[in-house]
Amino acid sequence: MIRLALVLLLLPRLLWADPSVWRQEWPDTDFSQSAVPDWAEIMSGGPPKDGIPAIDAPLFIPVAEETRIEDEEPVITVELDGQTPRTYPVRYLMWHEIVNDTVGGVPVAVTFCPLCNSGITFDRRVAGRVLSFGVSGKLRNSDMVMYDRETQSWWQQAMGEAIVGDLTGTQLRQVPTWMESWAEYRTRNPGALVMAEPPHNRAYGTNPYRNYDSSRRPFLYNGEMPPHGIAPLARVVRVGSRAWPLDRLAEVQEISETGLVLTWRAGQASALDTGQIAAGRDVGSVRVLDEGGENVAHDVMFAFAFHAFWPDGEWMLGR
Repeated sequence: MIRLALVLLLLPRLLWADPSVWRQEWPDTDFSQSAVPDWAEIMSGGPPKDGIPAIDAPLFIPVAEETRIEDEEPVITVELDGQTPRTYPVRYLMWHEIVNDTVGGVPVAVTFCPLCNSGITFDRRVAGRVLSFGVSGKLRNSDMVMYDRETQSWWQQAMGEAIVGDLTGTQLRQVPTWMESWAEYRTRNPGALVMAEPPHNRAYGTNPYRNYDSSRRPFLYNGEMPPHGIAPLARVVRVGSRAWPLDRLAEVQEISETGLVLTWRAGQASALDTGQIAAGRDVGSVRVLDEGGENVAHDVMFAFAFHAFWPDGEWMLGR
């Protein structure tokens, strides 16, 4: 996939930057409505529309029956009040990027953009209707552009905002979920659920972006690099428009600031390091709570992506 995208990177930028070219594939998308200031910001990531197939109505199995996942592998956990916890292994999201599900009557989209390390869960309800999401095959600032099947509008995954089409400017509500290791989730929730392996022919458990998070530059990104000497692929904990460097949090393991309590715990492998996800270096797990102990919506993303989408955001450097 990366090699294909590198070839595409050499093609004329105009092939990516002209809605008249995209209309053949997207005849029902209204390109006259857009929040994108320059169409050249949108690139092909390689696969076409739905070339990375989102998962709809996933199946789940009891935690005790899962034997494929290694202890250190990352999973995205959804724990809603009154509902049996369930988790979505990154070994599947790596290859599908979006899972459309319903948890206790709440329709959610669990999303993961490998190029930004951005794992976010959204409420799929918008203006009285339930949307379902697919992968457009497009990138903006190296971040996945999703689309909804109902209006064919395009959505920026990192922000949960519609950027092209009928719903331009609409914001999805982020659901407070988090990424942790399979061992952490299983130990805390022995009677809970885990997403079953999808019925697709994919190399689940492998990382097609080998050594990506130790690269010097982001892939398919032409924007500004982050300030303060922060490496572009350093992880940051984003809450709203604030970002805490993960290195700072990992050093002290707990930070209490701006009415939040951020904690770090070792034991989660990076999904974007070695060829096998379970063998990735330990980047730890993050939780974010408010002063009342309630989970707070957040994301652990790469620094370049935070700077790209929140250029005026606040860097919580602790200095």
